[in-house]
Amino acid sequence: MDWDHIVEELKEILQIPLKREVMSADDWDRLASRRQTQEDILRRGGKNGRVYIALGTPKPDLVEVLELEEALVTPSELRLVEMLLEAWAGKAHLRSEEPVQLVNEDERKALLVREWLLDRLESGDFRADMPEPLATQLSLYTPRIPFLVNGDYTGMRKVSYVELKRLLESFFDEEILLIPLMEKEWLILGSEGLLTASQEEDREGGEEETQEEALFSLCSGLYEMLSNEWVGECHVTTNYPKTPAASLLSSVQEMREAIRLGKKYHVGSNLHLPWTMHMERLLYAVPDQDRMQFVDHILRGIDHVLDQEMLSTLENFFALDCNVSETAKKLYIHRNTLLYRLDKFKQETGKDVRTFNDAVLVKTALLLYKVTKRK
Repeated sequence: MDWDHIVEELKEILQIPLKREVMSADDWDRLASRRQTQEDILRRGGKNGRVYIALGTPKPDLVEVLELEEALVTPSELRLVEMLLEAWAGKAHLRSEEPVQLVNEDERKALLVREWLLDRLESGDFRADMPEPLATQLSLYTPRIPFLVNGDYTGMRKVSYVELKRLLESFFDEEILLIPLMEKEWLILGSEGLLTASQEEDREGGEEETQEEALFSLCSGLYEMLSNEWVGECHVTTNYPKTPAASLLSSVQEMREAIRLGKKYHVGSNLHLPWTMHMERLLYAVPDQDRMQFVDHILRGIDHVLDQEMLSTLENFFALDCNVSETAKKLYIHRNTLLYRLDKFKQETGKDVRTFNDAVLVKTALLLYKVTKRK
């Protein structure tokens, strides 16, 4: 391990003096809680305002340490140093306990962000700012568009960080930050310019695209590319452009929630956008028993009516704001055929989805129906 090079990189990041030294195992025992072994590195000790981080044991009775002045670093910066050393020592690994082969500097940096993210997410601290040295090094003080990808490929498949990053940069036509989170879960940070480019293309076509529509287009294109050229089946979400140094935790938490809710309430869909999940988020908080009682009350005894054709009809009708003509076009059926189906549903349930109140009740019940039916 080229610790000299690593220490120089740490000095450049932290802008503080660092020193390597070797001490006896007995001296280390007086600083740390227990003696180091070759497999148990990076235990921390301290004395007289100095912090010592063990790098390894070159001999059974010796411990190599990194020494720094405690007053010159914040607790978060100290943790960052430890994570850097873990990564460089080859001890950083995915939560699946599979060893990570650190290929290049980009992957090392990504693993540092990953470790910090997962540590904060697991603690439920969604408001923490990223440690300044890490955010500065990765230029995360400018707005970025986040994407989250959750793969449905088999667990046996090995995903190459370098190959995936190259594929994504070819798709976006710019440099991106790729961060592997849990197994089959990848966070992508692209520039805000992606959004601007998408909106400009639509303006040239004579249409003004909203921010949400532009984000959906980017997300949809990303899904198509990944499903066809990389992982096959996968789930994709995105979020509004934000400054990662201050908001990455909350953004990832929102995107994870969107995928979780989408998988639960919109089976068959692969794009799950946070700003479309308000009702699903509310329903998810309702106890299971209450959900089932509501479904029974609104859709009591009509399983024979809710075949795939009727479900598709109602879902498209609601998605198109209860517009009869647009729904008939979308389903490639005559307007009278659509009206016949809606009348049939009204006869069976007593609910006329062409009225606002009944439409709200039925839309809510259908969201819950698919979940309770699977159970």
